[in-house]
Amino acid sequence: MIVAESAYLAVTAALLFAALGKLRDVPGFARSVAGYQVLPDGLAGPAAAGVLAAELAAAGLLLVPGGRRWGAVMAGLLFAAFLAAMASVTRRGMAVDCGCFGGRDLVGAGTLLRTGLLLALAVTAALAGPVAFAPVQLPVAAALLGLAVLPARLLRVNKTASGPRPGARFALAGAPEPDGDRVMYALVSPACGLCEAMLPEFAATAARLEVVLVSAVDGHGGDGLPMVVDPDVFDRNDIPWPPYVVVTDRARTVLGAGGAATPAQLEQILHNAEAGAPRRER
Repeated sequence: MIVAESAYLAVTAALLFAALGKLRDVPGFARSVAGYQVLPDGLAGPAAAGVLAAELAAAGLLLVPGGRRWGAVMAGLLFAAFLAAMASVTRRGMAVDCGCFGGRDLVGAGTLLRTGLLLALAVTAALAGPVAFAPVQLPVAAALLGLAVLPARLLRVNKTASGPRPGARFALAGAPEPDGDRVMYALVSPACGLCEAMLPEFAATAARLEVVLVSAVDGHGGDGLPMVVDPDVFDRNDIPWPPYVVVTDRARTVLGAGGAATPAQLEQILHNAEAGAPRRER
């Protein structure tokens, strides 16, 4: 059957795309692995390297007819391990960037569905065995890959939060009274590798304006910055995922807000907040 005979190409494409995405930022992928909190400290780096090597090896085997079944089995084991790790963080209620394709997807229903469908494709490819390549397999494989990825993409779009808009009030429980005219609230999570990477940037910003870290759960190292724990802060303010920055005035009126996964994004938010801030009387 052409569908089963094309599954190996879909799995190969998924593995290569995932590996190339991770290769663009190997330290970032290692932080994502650490964020799952399923491995002992110090093993995130070797585990990240092992995953990359396994993805590339499985893709290589899938492209060789004689090694196709072994490549499919290796891919299936990888997807099964990913699925188990994602189920673990979902059960623990953690906010973790999945690190799946080098993007910023948080682990959730979409990533679980996508990984489960890829696992099903790997099993199908293993059962089909060392079939010969035929040109008709290419469009069928593309369709299979689309069917595996599209439902997860739709789930993510349907659940995307917009975050607070300028002029709205940033709702935060337990925050101290601001010392200055402007405050930057950096929303983070203990299990977020991107948050950990941005902590030095948030700390450096404290030289320009008051900075307060905000988390929905306790347990995040503050890098010397004050921390506020508010379990409902994300839902109350319609914030999609960390790291996220909200800049307000003394009354907590939002001047600028947005995802802050890179220094460039952080700088843009600060610039927008400065442009939107009311001018003082001279």
